[in-house]
Amino acid sequence: MKIWPLVVSVMFVTSVNAQTPYAGMQMRSIKALSDQQIADLQTGRGMGLALAAELNGYPGPSHVLELADKLELSADQRRHVQRLFDSMKAEAVPLGSRLIEQENDLDKQFANRTVTAESLKASIAAVAATQGILRETHLKYHLSTGAILSPSQMFKYAELRGYGSGHKHHH
Repeated sequence: MKIWPLVVSVMFVTSVNAQTPYAGMQMRSIKALSDQQIADLQTGRGMGLALAAELNGYPGPSHVLELADKLELSADQRRHVQRLFDSMKAEAVPLGSRLIEQENDLDKQFANRTVTAESLKASIAAVAATQGILRETHLKYHLSTGAILSPSQMFKYAELRGYGSGHKHHH
């Protein structure tokens, strides 16, 4: 039975691959960030940082602009939301760039084997602070955007986003 060694080999390879979810990530330029995360940070996208707001009835400016026609935004509402979106991007893009730099620095410390307990603590504190500011940035624009919409537009937004009629609405 020559097939048995092949079956065992396939099972072993499958088992090893199943147990190494990070396989391939060692090739990333910054190990802790995927190419998509880097692109999102560079362009100011939310990356789910504002889910606490979004899923509790506080829409974000980006999605409101995407749905502007279906929400029947007035010209004034559209201008206000566009201003919020532009301001959010103006804040989020530099923060995203800072976070990329900080993660890159941390990655290099490990790659070059220069990391110390002190440098690790400082690097993690810097990353955490930037992540917090970035998240707060996205959340505060959700808060501001919700104040521009009428209750019926908030309801329509929730429906269009697939949250259903049981979604909480705040205005």
